[in-house]
Order: sequence, then structure tokens, then C-alpha cells
Amino acid sequence: METKLIKVDNGNMLTAAREAAELLNGGSVVAIPTETVYGLAASIYSEEALREVYAVKGRPQDNPVIVHISDESMLDGIVTEIPEDARILAEHFWPGPLTMIFRKTDRVSDTITCGLDSVAVRFPSHPVAHAVMEAAGVPLAAPSANLSGKPSPTTAEHCVHDLWGKVPLILDGGQCDVGVESTVVSVLGDHPVILRPGIISLEEIRKYLPSAEVSEAVTRKVSDDEKVASPGLKYKHYSPDCKVILVKGSLDSFSRYVAGQRKEGDWAMCFSGEEDHIPLSCLTYGTEGDAESQAHSIFAVLRELDQLGAKRVFVRAPEEDGRSMAVSNRLMRAAGFEEVLL
Repeated sequence: METKLIKVDNGNMLTAAREAAELLNGGSVVAIPTETVYGLAASIYSEEALREVYAVKGRPQDNPVIVHISDESMLDGIVTEIPEDARILAEHFWPGPLTMIFRKTDRVSDTITCGLDSVAVRFPSHPVAHAVMEAAGVPLAAPSANLSGKPSPTTAEHCVHDLWGKVPLILDGGQCDVGVESTVVSVLGDHPVILRPGIISLEEIRKYLPSAEVSEAVTRKVSDDEKVASPGLKYKHYSPDCKVILVKGSLDSFSRYVAGQRKEGDWAMCFSGEEDHIPLSCLTYGTEGDAESQAHSIFAVLRELDQLGAKRVFVRAPEEDGRSMAVSNRLMRAAGFEEVLL
């Protein structure tokens, strides 16, 4: 397949959006930017395109995808009702990096939901994603535009690496502002439950819904036979080709540990300014204690390790609360829930 790459700016956004919309409405899939990560988009009403999303990514058939909308009116026909908790969260966090789990209507394909009676929906804030949906006139199912299990794409170049020759069009909207996938919240029960942490933290949600909590599935490995309502809960995710070793401890203890473990082909992922204290070649992923800077760069750094031919990477673990939970969760899953406690 021939792939076309279009760099989108304010001058050509409408034209690029119309070209993407024509493909989407014709049953094709298109890689588009959002504020979180790039998505591999398909019309929710094209069964052929939905199946193509799974095929292109190599995505397991029991891993549901998120539906994206460009206006809250698009919820009509997708969800059976909008609970009050959802209205409150939408008022404060939509458009933006928040996904909510609703009861679905029969119009939503089981291919999207993997047979569940619920559907995940997000209203992204990225202008290109918005323009494409407005031009197409339909909601889009759009998991991350990468090969399944690999680090998510935060630039068009990442999409080119994974999808060139597999999709007809990639829209280049620049580097994603957030850098990790959206926070996923179920609004189906008596209180909101975070199923996947993102840059919108539990503490921020509790400002408006004090009873919100985090699902235990966020912090443990989900078994192969469990059904999940959110992407990112099952299987190994976000991982480079090399072995990821997540290490929790102080900088000094981390340095001593890697010094005793290091072999040829080893690298370290650490925070800015720590490189001189670690006896390995280092890549930095943001500033210690700054979840936003860590989220912005984590996937790009994990991808760079593959380019460098790393065999193992020792990762200085971030904090686990607040917005840092999103970064910690991605690294924990990249490491297959294995960690070293110092």
C-alpha cells in the first residue's frame, strides 16, 4: 500500500481534514494526531475499517478501542444514557485527555467493544482530530497508531516507522502535547472508577467527584481470561524490544545497583541532571517529580532505545501518585509488572 504523509498547519488543515474524511468514509483507516498520542482512526460505522484497525496493529481481539467524538451531541446514538457523574466530568475535562465508559447502544459494533455492553468515549481537544471528525461527520474509533504492545506514537515519525505501507494516510500534527494516553473513567457504577491513569489524576477528579477511586486492575497484571472495559489493562504494553527493568530507590542506590548488574548493551533511563551519577549510558525522560515532562517524553525515549540497539534498560522509577501514576503505570506495564525494590 502507498502511504501519504501530510504535514498539517492552519493553512491546509481543512483540505487535509477533507482528504482524511474521504478515506474514512470510504472504509479506510487513517493515522491522526490527538493531544495524548497519535490514533489509528476508523469510522465507527465501517465494519471493514474497524477490522482493519485490529489487523494493522496486530491488536488482540479482546482489547476494546475508544470512540472519539468532536461534539457532545455525537453521544446520541452511541450511549444509552449520560449519568450525572459523566456530565460533571465532561463539564470540567472535555474536550481533553479524559475517556469515559458508558452503556452502549446497539449501533456500536461489538468489534469496538469486544462484545461488552459498554463503550469508551473521548472528546479530544487537538484541532486536527476535531477537524477530521467534523469533515467526516462521524465518530471515530481510534486506538494508538502503533504496532500492538510497542511504545505509543507521539510524533508522525513514530507512525511512519510502524505503519508506513500499511495505511493510506498519516496526518502530521506535530508532537503530542500530553504524551500518554487519556485517563479512562467508568461512570457506570455508584461512583467513578479510574480504569487507566492519565494526566488527569485521581486527585483532580476528586475535586468534583469525591467518591472516585482507582481500580485494582491498574496496579496488577490482568489474567488472560479476564474481560476488560478499557484499553491498556491487559497484555504487555508500551514496551521497546529490549528488556525493561524498573528500579525503585534513591539515585545513589540506583547507581550502585546498575553498577553491579551492568553488561554490554545496557542503558539507563533517568531524570534530567542525573546522567553523571550513573555508570551507564543514559537517556533522560523529564525531570524528577515533574509528571508532565516525564509523560511528554517517555514514549519517545522508549522508542529511541530500539534505535540504539539496547538489550536492557534500567529505569529510575517515578513517583506513583498524582499525575505521576500515569507514567508509573506505563513503565510498570512495559516491564511486565516486574520491579526491583532497593
